[in-house]
Amino acid sequence: MPKVTYTSAAGDVSVLDGNAGDSVMEIAVRNGLPGIVADCGGSLACSTCHVFVREEDLEVLEPMSDLEDEMLDGTTEERRYNSRLSCQLKLEGDVHVYVETPESQV
Repeated sequence: MPKVTYTSAAGDVSVLDGNAGDSVMEIAVRNGLPGIVADCGGSLACSTCHVFVREEDLEVLEPMSDLEDEMLDGTTEERRYNSRLSCQLKLEGDVHVYVETPESQV
């Protein structure tokens, strides 16, 4: 079962379980986690599910697509080398991923 540890910009930590095939965004929204707005519902049409992925977790995730890379240019908080859109981070198996939510999404 996939697991995600979310740390807010204020330092609040939430650890949530997901199901195989869930995205980091879906797990957050389903559990009412603040910090991930997900205006487009995961259709890769906005950047309101921006997260910063822990460096060592980047290699266990699918590579970023060109469209995701382009969408990250529209985030409210400046993107970093580890910026990803959480709707594009599909989880399988027993992976445990750590992400930080930015201070603002909109």
